[in-house]
Amino acid sequence: MDVAARVTSKGQVTIPKAVRDALGIAEGDQVVFRIERHRAVLARTSDLLDLAGAVGVPAARRGAAWDEVRAATRRSRVAR
Repeated sequence: MDVAARVTSKGQVTIPKAVRDALGIAEGDQVVFRIERHRAVLARTSDLLDLAGAVGVPAARRGAAWDEVRAATRRSRVAR
C-alpha cells in the first residue's frame, strides 16, 4: 500500500487513516521511525505489557528476585 502525506512547515506529518487502520494505530499509541538507506519505516511500538510472556523463563529461574537476576547478569558479563 502506498499512501502519500504532506509535511507541514513544522516538519509534521499526519498519518493517513488507511495507514493507521492497517497498523492498528490509535490515539495515544507510540510509533517508531527506522531509517533504512533512503527510506523511513514507520511501525507501531508494542506496549511492554503486551510482551509479557513472550520470552520463556527456565523453571529454575522463575520466581527469582530481580536483584539476584540483575546481579547474575552482571557477573556473566564480567566473566566474558
